[in-house]
This record gives sequence, structure tokens and C-alpha cells, in this order.
Amino acid sequence: MHSTQFFLVVVIVMALLFDFSNGWHDSANAIATVVSTRVLSPFVAVIMAAVLNFVGAYLSTKVAKTIGSDIVAPQHLSQLAIFSAMLAAFLWSVMTVIMGLPVSSSHSLIGGIIGAVIFSSNISYLEPDGIMKILVSLAVSPVFGFMLGFFVMWLLMWLLKSIPPSKINRAFGKLQILSSGYMALMHGMNDAQKTMGIITMALLNAGMISTFKVPLWVISVCALAMALGTSFGGWNVIKTLGVNLLKLQPVHGFAAETSSATVLLVSAAFGLPVSTTHAITGSILGVGSTRRLSAVKWGIGKKIVYAWVITFPFTMLVAGGIHFVLKLFL
Repeated sequence: MHSTQFFLVVVIVMALLFDFSNGWHDSANAIATVVSTRVLSPFVAVIMAAVLNFVGAYLSTKVAKTIGSDIVAPQHLSQLAIFSAMLAAFLWSVMTVIMGLPVSSSHSLIGGIIGAVIFSSNISYLEPDGIMKILVSLAVSPVFGFMLGFFVMWLLMWLLKSIPPSKINRAFGKLQILSSGYMALMHGMNDAQKTMGIITMALLNAGMISTFKVPLWVISVCALAMALGTSFGGWNVIKTLGVNLLKLQPVHGFAAETSSATVLLVSAAFGLPVSTTHAITGSILGVGSTRRLSAVKWGIGKKIVYAWVITFPFTMLVAGGIHFVLKLFL
């Protein structure tokens, strides 16, 4: 096999491993609330999320184009640099799922790409407008999730104020299955596209395709990798989001999932690669704030935010370090 083709295969395998870890880590985003409220068993919730993640990956490729071409032009990024970025993002994803920290796979991936570009070529190759668009969208997603979660929960409280809590829980126990499915579908549409963008970038860089258009087989393998990762269930992260951060009832889970999934839907329509983790965490905090501020365990929320802040510089430095070391031997 030609060396270019060999490196391309290695990059694709690494990208799919990252996609798998993304599904494993982010399964909590879709099912944490529905499991914690005991609306669905963990097994059924995971299978539902995996199937809908797979379906969601086929709905759009706008986010893939943003990831694959708006950070750096594909011709300015070597296969080794792409591999270094993916490995750094993969390592951070695995570390944080073990620690139970719901961090952003988007942040880790973008940080890895930027770090690899700086260490492999020239910082001038970075696209500042594209990076700024991505960073702004990542920063505002938890804010919009919080605001929408607060508003939806407040509206539901006002509409349902005369109905006994037992009836509300029964009704929203069923409705939460729909909201959880909606979240899983949007997660598949948003997050699987990030790996699609990386693989398409690698194909374009290797001369296997002439324009940035995501091939159908790339969509399929990314959808499958994410669905398989989701099927493993990131139980430590699920516990953090669905139990430790806030004690949820079905109505709260419905409001949080509906709000965060809507943030993802609108973002994907504009090709903005927002973080599903940020969106659902913000929504849960917004929903909890309608009850009373003390209902939210803000100490845990603070740890999550610290992990969000660390993600970007960590993956930049790790990707750069990996590239530097590998360059010595290749």
C-alpha cells in the first residue's frame, strides 16, 4: 500500500475511534434525564439513543463542512497533523468519561486541530473568521440552553399549576420518551458530522476527492461508529448529569431535553458545531433554577465548567506534542 493511502487509512480509523468515544461519552446527553427519572430502563434508553444517533447522522452535513474547511483549509493540514488532532481529542474524551465529567467533544476536536496546525505548519494557515464563528457558537450554546430550559420549565409550571403532581409525572413520563428521542436524534445529526468533516478533510488532502462533499460511505461509517459508542453508555457521565447535578422529575427531564435538542436543531441548520454536552448541561441548570437556586448542586456545576475551560488548551498542547514526537520518527 502506498504511504499516502496507509496514512489515510490510519487517520480514518483514528477518526472513527474518536467518533466511538464521542458516542460513548455523549450518550449521557440523550438519556441521562430519562434514566434518572426511571421513565426507561438504562438498557432500553441506550438502545433507543444508539438507533436515533445512527438515523440523525444522515439528516445534514452542514456542520461537517464547517469543521472540515472553516478552521483550516484541508491542503494546509497533513495526515499526521489530522491524526495528532484526533488522538488528542480521543484521549481527552476517554479520560473525562472515566472521571464522569460531561465535557465538549467539539471543544476537544477543535482544540486538537488548532494545536496540530500550529505545531505542524504555520499559524497563518488558520481561518480566524471560521474559528471565531465556531468558538462563539460553542460559548453561547449553554447560555441559550439555560435560557430556553428556564423558559420552557417556567411555562410548564404556569400551565400545569392546577394539576396534581402525580398526574403530571404520569403524563410526562410518556412525553419524556419523545423528548429523549428528539435529543438523541439531534445529537446524531450534530456530533457525527464532526467526524464526517475530519474524514472528508483527510480524503481531500490525500487527493481521493476533488471537492469538499461528504461521501455517503463516510456518513454511514460515522453513524455506525457513534451508534456503537452510544450503545456502551457513559454511565459515569450519566450519573453526573442525571443524578448528581439536579434531582429530576419527568417534567424537568422533558423540559431540559426539549430545550437542548432545539438548540442543536437550530445550530445544525446554520452549520454551527455546538456542543451537545454544553446545551444539555445548560438546559438542566436552567430547569433547576425555576425551582430554587439551591436545587442545583452548583459545586458540581463549577467542576464541569472548569473541565470545559481546560478542554481547549489541553487538547491543543497534547495534539501539538503528539505531532512533535511522531515527526521525529516519521
